[in-house]
Parts: sequence; C-alpha cells; structure tokens
Amino acid sequence: MNRLLLLLTLFFTGHLASASSFDKILAMDTAPPGVVIEIVSNDEELLRSLLPQVRINIEKLRGRFPELPIAIVSHGTEQFMMMSEKAEEEQGTHRLVKSLIKSDDVAFHVCGTHASWFNVMPEDFPDYVNVTPAGPTQIANYEELDYELIVLP
Repeated sequence: MNRLLLLLTLFFTGHLASASSFDKILAMDTAPPGVVIEIVSNDEELLRSLLPQVRINIEKLRGRFPELPIAIVSHGTEQFMMMSEKAEEEQGTHRLVKSLIKSDDVAFHVCGTHASWFNVMPEDFPDYVNVTPAGPTQIANYEELDYELIVLP
C-alpha cells in the first residue's frame, strides 16, 4: 500500500511539474528556438505511461507554435523499452514513438552510453530511434541552441 501511495505521489507531482513546464512555454509571447524534453528514470516501463501525455502536450505546443522544433531525449532505463526486441511486446509505445517522429516531426533520442552499460548496442534499437553517443551531451547541444528544457518525470 505504501508503494502505491509513493507511486501515485510521484506520478502526480511529476505530472504537475511537467504540466507547469509546458504551460510556461505555452504562455510565452513568441516561440522559443525549440523544446527538448528530457526523460530519465529507473522505471523500465515509464515510456508506456508517460508518452501519451507528452504527445498531448506536444500537440498543445504545436497548436500555439506550429513550427516549433521539439526533441525528446530518453537516457535512463526507460529507454530500453524502445529496443527492437521489445517492439512486439510494446507495440503501442513503439507505434506512438514512430508517430511522434513521422507525423509530429519530433526527434527521439536514446543514450548510447547508458545502453552500453547494459551491453545494449546501437543496433539493438530500431532505425527510427536515434541512438546518440551521450544523452546529457545531446541535451546540452539543444540547450546551446537555446531550446527550452523540460525535465520529466
């Protein structure tokens, strides 16, 4: 029971924090150069529950700023859900990521360094997932371009 309360607390505080970050960008008078969404956790199943809300928030951002460049960088254990071997088991999540990339023009990155710590190689991910050498460096590169950073969960 205590674990359930902890998970609910983390979910709702993470959801509220992310909503306020998205709302802050939506309230801007002009579009920022871009938005990078950082996802990092020890929850291997996080993408399944988090990405549907992320997509809704991306749709809101694009409704306000249609040409806004958006990237997602996943660099915790949640990124392993995007491995090719999980594509059938996690069809919904893989379909959502493919749609974000193709329909919504969102760059989706996972961290090659973190993956290598678990003997997972770049070729273990499908072609539609960009395996960047280091997730934190990828985020820093976006921030150098003045992208607004949203950290989830």
